[in-house]
Amino acid sequence: MNNPFFQNMGPLKIDKILSSIKVENNFENLDIEIFDIKDLVTASTKEITFFHSKKYETVASTTKAGYCLTTKKLSNILPKNCKPIEVDNVLVSTAIITSMFYPDAISDHFDLHTLNIEKTSFNNSVNHGKNILIGKNVKIGSNCSIGHNTIIESNVVIGDNCSIGSNVIIRSTLIKNNVSILDGCVIGKKGFGFFPSKNRNIRYPHIGIVIIEDNCEIGCGSTIDRGSLSNTIIGKNTFLDNQVHIAHNNKIGENCIIAGQAGFAGSSSLGNNVMIGGQAGISGHLKVGSNVQIGGGSGVIKDIPDNSKVMGYPAKDLKKFIKENK
Repeated sequence: MNNPFFQNMGPLKIDKILSSIKVENNFENLDIEIFDIKDLVTASTKEITFFHSKKYETVASTTKAGYCLTTKKLSNILPKNCKPIEVDNVLVSTAIITSMFYPDAISDHFDLHTLNIEKTSFNNSVNHGKNILIGKNVKIGSNCSIGHNTIIESNVVIGDNCSIGSNVIIRSTLIKNNVSILDGCVIGKKGFGFFPSKNRNIRYPHIGIVIIEDNCEIGCGSTIDRGSLSNTIIGKNTFLDNQVHIAHNNKIGENCIIAGQAGFAGSSSLGNNVMIGGQAGISGHLKVGSNVQIGGGSGVIKDIPDNSKVMGYPAKDLKKFIKENK
């Protein structure tokens, strides 16, 4: 599927890609065209991906990508169909190549193509307040409402029976049916992805999107970042309290309840029926199972198996935490 929010400047010849990251041209055919850059799971034969940590060994060993940015130590894990491109810093090289394919994804400039809702076809079909801006190619289903001073940027899709509050900004997002976005939310902004440098921090382009499934509620002042190469997903019937932050690439399962001021670093996943107390923090690249309960103020820094109850920092089994803090 073509990315509806960012223009792909591909295909790019492998010779140009290798030159951009200063890798020696060691392929027989340098005129081969690469059509896109994607994650290990979704990349196909004519696309390039990246593999930087042994934590992703399982998906790397089965990737269908034609080429993969990786290190010398990890290259032997890739399948025969995937040609390794060995680099010193995989993530920096990935950022450079992603910028070549999607140069407009680095910055989050405001949408220049918005119109006041009263000048669009939604004026009569959507119950709305004042000073609402709508971008090009926006789709809004039936029986929806939008509050004052809200901006829906180009190509956003909103399903049926949705309520969008006041002072909300939505970009790079697909919203399903029966979803409530409360006042002051920012959905689909770029994630906090960059590589520190002495002279200039290197920004990583975020070309993923946010997908909010049916029957969700996003509390006031919450922020959900779009994905980098993959998508940020909020599962069906999941409710977020006020001032919750979901960083890029997170996958939140179904029927989850997340209390106020909880925060998620990037690329973690939650199973279904997870309950998280207020001000809890989830570190990046973790897997939290289904039916898990995490106490308020906890700090999760490692994977949590199904059916666990944890609390504290670092988060540990609830019974052990209570015993140690009597």
